[in-house]
Amino acid sequence: MRVKAYILFILMSCVILGGCKRGIDSELQTTGQSENKRVYQNLVVGFSQLGAESKWRDGNTASIKKTAESLGLELIFSDAQQKQENQIKAIRTFIAQQVDVIGVSPIVETGWESVFQEAKDAGIPIILVDRRADVPEELYATYIGSDFTEEGRKAARVMAELLGGKGNIVELVGTINSAPANDRYIGFREILQDYPEMKIIASESADFTRAKGEEVMRGFLEQYGDQIDALYAHNDDSALGAIRAIEDYGLQPGQDIIIVSVDAIRDAFQAMIDGKLNATVECNPLLGPLFFETALKVVNGEYVPKWIPSQESIFFPENAAEILPTRKY
Repeated sequence: MRVKAYILFILMSCVILGGCKRGIDSELQTTGQSENKRVYQNLVVGFSQLGAESKWRDGNTASIKKTAESLGLELIFSDAQQKQENQIKAIRTFIAQQVDVIGVSPIVETGWESVFQEAKDAGIPIILVDRRADVPEELYATYIGSDFTEEGRKAARVMAELLGGKGNIVELVGTINSAPANDRYIGFREILQDYPEMKIIASESADFTRAKGEEVMRGFLEQYGDQIDALYAHNDDSALGAIRAIEDYGLQPGQDIIIVSVDAIRDAFQAMIDGKLNATVECNPLLGPLFFETALKVVNGEYVPKWIPSQESIFFPENAAEILPTRKY
């Protein structure tokens, strides 16, 4: 009531003095500012990216940066180059810079509780993007990303269908102790319990990279050779590296060895078109718009659920040529 009376007083004074509309507008704008919610243009966001291990990650980084630019907010971006200690250092730097919110894609699940507590003590919310961290729920605002366990289940169901429920499988695991590697490992085995004639005869980390995927697959072929019926790769990049190894060994990927991987990057669609990959389970990296929308809600005190899941599909060679031109990563 006092604010309304004050504005009425100014209005009456302006009428008496011959008008001062600009002064009234300015006063209205000032008195209402404290009631306005934050907007993108005055938001400062720190984002700790784990690195650039794959085409998927490149697409994720591009989505974060391009969305920030289009929204006009200030993004402080840090590339950890595959090292957790760099991510922890970046988060502490963000805290010192007093950013409004911190986004992080944790390279591994463990080892975050101390630095997350520091952010909480500073009043800065943390949003997990793409990967989870093994910390109490009160230490982060929400997780935005995929159900990695379900991705593993999907891959196993597809593999069972392609193999007719029988065969020897080798597995290229992702980065050890990372959320997607842990969960895709578990989900795949959950489904295999229903198929006793499908066996994983070798499993080793390829660290989500093409180079390591090729290296590990060469080792599998040297040890098991023609015993291998199928390959389950935790991401497309490691599968694409393995394809090179299979071809060099003198076998036909996608025919002599059935291949199912995860991510659905553009190169995987091309591999399906070429007959070298049998299926890819989608893991959507284009999380920029959802991340910043959620960040704005969080700093404005609006409700967000603890998990905001991605919507994802499974793709096969039959429609790969039609879909490839629409892929953004």
